[in-house]
Amino acid sequence: MVPADPWVALRRHTAARIALGRVGSSLPTAEVLRFGVAHALARDAVHAAFDAEALAAQLQAHGFATAIVHSAAPDRATYLRRPDLGRRLAPESRRALASPAPATVAGTVQIVVGDGLSSTAVQRHALPLLLALRPRLEADGWGLAPIVLARQARVALGDEIGECVNADAVLMLIGERPGLSSPDSLGAYLTWAPRIGCADSKRNCVSNIRPDGLAVASAAYRIAWLLAAARRLRGTGVMLKDESADAPAAIDRGSSRVSGQA
Repeated sequence: MVPADPWVALRRHTAARIALGRVGSSLPTAEVLRFGVAHALARDAVHAAFDAEALAAQLQAHGFATAIVHSAAPDRATYLRRPDLGRRLAPESRRALASPAPATVAGTVQIVVGDGLSSTAVQRHALPLLLALRPRLEADGWGLAPIVLARQARVALGDEIGECVNADAVLMLIGERPGLSSPDSLGAYLTWAPRIGCADSKRNCVSNIRPDGLAVASAAYRIAWLLAAARRLRGTGVMLKDESADAPAAIDRGSSRVSGQA
């Protein structure tokens, strides 16, 4: 008889790779096959093309204005080899955003949706998150610029986009590097006063947004809270501590205003 493994019961509580078992000095065949599937899903998430037009159509159907841009990385292979090119706009995309020069409007947040390292995450979770986030931002008095959909994007691409449109803050929603149990994790990076060359220490991040990670409703609440606090402090990153989990407001409230916050 094969003795029962007490670890197996714990597997229902996590997607992490635990209680794999062994056969001699190796893994059981079933676990080797599961690893292969997980690895393939992660690779597919990295290499899958971002269907920006389809997402733009979905967003427009829900009343969002959109624009599509491209980073300086001309294709996926170059993007993976040259991270620096994913942080800058292609010249034609920069000209399209900057001309005519937008007027400075106080209280504007520029939302950017970039494929990053998992277009799968973006295609699945960007729209639900934006639908949950919009009423909170509107209730807090934020102006929403047209959502920019960016191909071959790194996080810092949002800095140049925010600078082009004179936004007070930029919110970059981007596919995170896939793990073996999370090929569809979406990250949200918030930067106050975005400018080319902003250091990562000037950003706040809300990560692992997906059904098996941070739920969309919770992520929307946390992002709105951070934006409200950033406006009060006039800054993000190391000067802004995420205390949203300690805030007394319920997750299902329509506004991120809490005691002591703008």
